[in-house]
Amino acid sequence: QVQLVESGGGLVQAGGSLRLSCTASGRLGSITTMGWYRQAPGKQRELVATITSISSTNYADSVKGRFTISRDNAKNTMYLQMNSLKPEDTAVYYCNVRGVGVDGWYGYWGQGTQVTVSS
Repeated sequence: QVQLVESGGGLVQAGGSLRLSCTASGRLGSITTMGWYRQAPGKQRELVATITSISSTNYADSVKGRFTISRDNAKNTMYLQMNSLKPEDTAVYYCNVRGVGVDGWYGYWGQGTQVTVSS
């Protein structure tokens, strides 16, 4: 089993910043891709950003230039620095981890952390 603990969400004014963290623990084996997704009320979950084990990154167009994803492999932790936040960034943000362990490939989701941006 793999456990994911997210932190860093909250309420911020438009133009402000937040930093999300996600730490993985348990039978991790080798983590390949880590990512952040978000889901706003009434909308489908969407990709925000992903980062591979060699730190290759991918961003949704809507967050390019404002959000930065990073990871610390030694700590099994991923971060999302969110700057210039907009009200449309309001959503529950979910951490996702994919990798391969003794039982084969796996994928897990965090419990989600709320980000609310006020105008």
